Amino acid sequence: MSHEPSSARIVRRLGDPPSRRGSTSGANCPDLFELADGDFAVIGTDRTEELDQSLPADASRADHERIVVITRETLIRAKRDIPDV
Repeated sequence: MSHEPSSARIVRRLGDPPSRRGSTSGANCPDLFELADGDFAVIGTDRTEELDQSLPADASRADHERIVVITRETLIRAKRDIPDV
């Protein structure tokens, strides 16, 4: 998939909203969304600087890509909503 901006739009949230996971402010609100084009969007903490040098030898990151971290709970709660195909 191209990194160029597209007309993709958010179709639905995957998992519970941050408020149901105990977030009471915008300080810790990781989130996952399915897009109309079938891709996924992630709201998380940008930890590229910290983790870039820890990537395995067979992994790489383009200049336009960031390493974004979400909580384990966010992903586990989203699992039920992620399609198998």
